[in-house]
Order: sequence, then C-alpha cells, then structure tokens
Amino acid sequence: MTHKFLTCAFTFALLLSINSFAQEAYLGTKAPKGAKVYLDGTAKSLHKNWKYWEGPRFSAEMPLKWPEVTDPVDGGKVISSNDPAAAGGKYGAADIVTKDEFRDFEAHVEFLIAKEGGNSGVYLQNRYEIQVLDGDYGTHGLAAVINEHLPTSEEYNGIGKWNAYDIQFRAARFENGKLTEKARVTLFFNGVKIHDNVEIQQVWGGPNSGIDGGNDGGKGITDTPGGLKLQAEGHDVLYRNIWIKAVK
Repeated sequence: MTHKFLTCAFTFALLLSINSFAQEAYLGTKAPKGAKVYLDGTAKSLHKNWKYWEGPRFSAEMPLKWPEVTDPVDGGKVISSNDPAAAGGKYGAADIVTKDEFRDFEAHVEFLIAKEGGNSGVYLQNRYEIQVLDGDYGTHGLAAVINEHLPTSEEYNGIGKWNAYDIQFRAARFENGKLTEKARVTLFFNGVKIHDNVEIQQVWGGPNSGIDGGNDGGKGITDTPGGLKLQAEGHDVLYRNIWIKAVK
C-alpha cells in the first residue's frame, strides 16, 4: 500500500509539474529563424531598435526616456513605459515604435503590469491597438482588439506577473490604391487563442493614436507599412522579450 501510495503521489506531482510548465511555456519564447529581437529588456536594445512616434501630441525629447529597470520577478533588466512626458495618461506624447516597419508579421511581446490600473497598449502597424490595461475586461479592456473584439476568455496572470501576447497579423489589402480587404489578427494570450483571424475595422483614438487615426475618423486606412508601437500613459508597465518576424 505504501509503495502504491508513493507511486501515485509521484505521478500526481509530475503531472502538476508538467501542467505548470505548459502554463509558463509562453514566457521566454525565443525568436524563431528569420525573426529579430527588438527588445531584450536592456536600454541598449531600446535605443538601437526603437524611436519616439512623433504624432500630433508628441511632447517628449530625445533620447528615449523609457527607463531600464529591474525585473521585480527575477531581477533581470526590463524596460518601463513610464515616460515622464506621458504623465496623466497623455497617450501619443511619448509612445515608442520600432524603426523597422511591417506589413504582415508575427510577433511576441511580454509585459508586466506593476500596479493596479496600469495602462499601455501594443499597436500593430502603429494603427490597431491590442489593449494592455489592468482591471478592465471588455472591448476596451485587457487583450481586446480595442473597441471591436472581446477576448474569448480571460487569461491575465494578474498584477506583478509576466504575460505574453503572440500575434499573427495580416495587413489590409489594396488594389489600384483601393482597400479590398481589412486587416486581420490572431492573438494568443498566455498561450491561449483569444482572437481567431478577426477582422479589424478601423483605427481608434483619433490622430494621437497612430497612423491613419486622423483619416476619415480612423476608417481611412492607407497602404502604408508601420512599426510595432508601445504606448506610454504614465504607468509602470514593463516590457521584455519582444521579437518580430516579417511574413512574406
């Protein structure tokens, strides 16, 4: 009986360990062949690969003021979105965007919201926002394709814990300068698919939000590539391990 009990206990512990590994496997994902690491958590990678987005509300000054800070989980290096120019939720004042621009791409983004109500955002092509916001679940809440698509499940790990978005983005299509197909995105949040090839109708938030935000109320999408943008709103939202792979 004792031997059988120990065997069962070991098996149960092993299953728990495997399950825990499966849940955490989305963190620390290495860039695949053909991808480029744009942010490894260091200031060096930040200044090499990113720039401020100089939109209508831009009020920051070079060099980039997103600080390199200590990871509260493992003590490594990470970048905070808490740029002083964006204090008070002034989005568009100090947002950063990759120097490289994309049409179709795959991306991996890891983020940690340090405090209650922490707010940022991941913008695809500097147009379409995937929300990063603690304490809100809805079409304007965490992991939403903002104002359009609600996540199919809640997968947030909570304040002070790392999370990951895995993104598959297909840009809008044009023929003879006219829009024929709208952009689409598939999104995995902490390893779980929460958006499955959903269509994105427009840019939200006006001209301060990104490319085409001021065109026909955000509906005037143009055939212009754009970078991956991270939003500054004066909050301690941390980022690390961001890689992008252009898809041809």
